[in-house]
Amino acid sequence: MLKVFLLFLLLIAGIVIGPMIAGHQGYVLIQTDNWNVETSVTGLAIMLILSLIVILLVEWLLRRLLRTGAKTRGWFSGRKRNRARAQTQQALLKLAEGDYGQVEKLLSRNADHAEQPVVNYLLAAEAAQQRNDEMRANQHLERAAELAGSDQLPVEITRVRIQLARNEDHAARHGIDRLLEIAPRHPEVLRLAEQAYLRTGAWSSLQDILPSMEKSRVNDETHRAGLQQQAWLGLMNQAMADQGSEGLKQWWGNQSRKTRHDVVLQVGMIEHLIECDDHEMAQQILLEGLKRQYDERLILLMPRLKTGNPEQLEKALRQQIKQHGATPLLHSTLGQLLMKHGEWQQASDAFREALKQRPDAFDYAWLADALDREHKPEEAAQMRREGLLLTLKNTPAQS
Repeated sequence: MLKVFLLFLLLIAGIVIGPMIAGHQGYVLIQTDNWNVETSVTGLAIMLILSLIVILLVEWLLRRLLRTGAKTRGWFSGRKRNRARAQTQQALLKLAEGDYGQVEKLLSRNADHAEQPVVNYLLAAEAAQQRNDEMRANQHLERAAELAGSDQLPVEITRVRIQLARNEDHAARHGIDRLLEIAPRHPEVLRLAEQAYLRTGAWSSLQDILPSMEKSRVNDETHRAGLQQQAWLGLMNQAMADQGSEGLKQWWGNQSRKTRHDVVLQVGMIEHLIECDDHEMAQQILLEGLKRQYDERLILLMPRLKTGNPEQLEKALRQQIKQHGATPLLHSTLGQLLMKHGEWQQASDAFREALKQRPDAFDYAWLADALDREHKPEEAAQMRREGLLLTLKNTPAQS
């Protein structure tokens, strides 16, 4: 710019000084309707130079003023940024203390000037929710949504988390369904989905996210297995509520062989069928389960079955005694089954075998009932005393 200005001055100087040296300054006439301007070439050149100088001065002055304004704005904005940074640090300390009122106040005061304003507003929203201030929480969420632009994922995750805290379970489930379309393997989305689906009884949806939870390593294998079983039991409840025993049997038949061999599900299915008064199907599942593996949970269900063919259960029990030994549980269960169809002597023998291995108040009581049926009142009374003493011994003393 300076070089151009110097060249321009030299050009004007040549135009002006040249005629002066030659003694011919020339003549310039500028004429309009109302006035005439008469001057020499030298005078016109001087006016042009003066005009250029004035323009340059005005330009310099404006640039200086604008630069000062920018510096002033930068100073104010920098001050606000520093204040927002300091308040954010204070808010994190208050968060550790559990002072959610101060957390919200500090995070939201200069949030627009913070390094990550969206994060400030989201944390402020959660702090407001901790104080049960739903209106403030909603305001912070909406402001965060405005600033987030196209990246709405953290905002929606926070919204669902707050909805779950408010027990707005179905609204949270709706939000989770949309989040899973956007981020199907996001760990926090999957954790929130687990909560929402458990609360709303969305068992099929819970089963659908289990593979993603495994790939994203959300919770351990034991926890995921528990969720799978909980989902199965929930689906059993739905089938029973919709179609009763027939619905249960249809659902059970549609499951894979691996699922039907799960002992926890077998126990759940048997209990549901007993509740539906379908003891025949319950007994069938129980016996099929015992053929594959011995499990005490199945043995404990035997006395609850009321079928027209108890001999199958007795046979299965005696087979288990041969395979796994004369355990107290097997003998006690056998005694209860024998009592159901009046085989008092055999029932007494079974209870005595159980009591030889371990004392049990219930076995003493059942043995006493069997002895009463055998017309042995004195021995029955003795068994009841033994059971009572055992109960008193096992009852903790009240201070």
